[in-house]
Amino acid sequence: MTQLSLAYIFQHQKLLVDENLQLPKVEKLASDLPIHHNDHVIARDLLEHESVPDGYQLIPIRELIQLWSTTEFLQASRAVQLLEWRRNHKFCSHCGHATEIHSKEYAMVCPACGYHQYPRVQPCVITIITKGDDELLLAKSAHNKSNMYGLIAGFVEVGETLEEAVQREAFEEVGVKLKNIRYMSSQPWPFPSNLMIAFHAEYDSGDIQLQLEEIADARFFKFDQLPEIPFKGSIAHSMIMQVIESKKAS
Repeated sequence: MTQLSLAYIFQHQKLLVDENLQLPKVEKLASDLPIHHNDHVIARDLLEHESVPDGYQLIPIRELIQLWSTTEFLQASRAVQLLEWRRNHKFCSHCGHATEIHSKEYAMVCPACGYHQYPRVQPCVITIITKGDDELLLAKSAHNKSNMYGLIAGFVEVGETLEEAVQREAFEEVGVKLKNIRYMSSQPWPFPSNLMIAFHAEYDSGDIQLQLEEIADARFFKFDQLPEIPFKGSIAHSMIMQVIESKKAS
């Protein structure tokens, strides 16, 4: 009897689930990617010309963050990032030859020049900036049409420490300088393949000056007068709640 595998089947950022948000179980194909080696959980692309099976639907992975457990979301995150990596490395970046997937490790191998292309993550810093005992800085993205306010975040640049990235992003986006920068936590963020590294920092100096191409509005809000903030399940929401609760407890 063939053993079925639990399948994360994606069409780009949408995942195939049934009406109860459960994953399908399928016979493993040679083209499937194992989520972890030597187990029966796989990742698979649902191609554009392939139809959605009866009883199933494609749900954006962003929506599942709020509905699934952390463990479920992290495994889905791993699956979609592995598929994205394979999709984007079909050809060798050194010589242009078509690549082949390694049989025992996550690597796209060039049979012509032997170059190995491994999955990469892009480190991003995200910072909650507090002022005094009851205020935090929130910013509204110029690219977001909703009224949601979030935290200052951005990619780490080449040759830059994480702490330097925190200072630079805060100064570039809202014109303030920070002090007492402290690491909080991290979260894989598969949009498309980021690692969010969370910090808490205190306001030091400077008036808020917006980087208008990135930030539509930014200000300090009282803890009990917050605007719409990122949804539960996101690292930003967790950071905001953690800081507020810690201040209440102190």
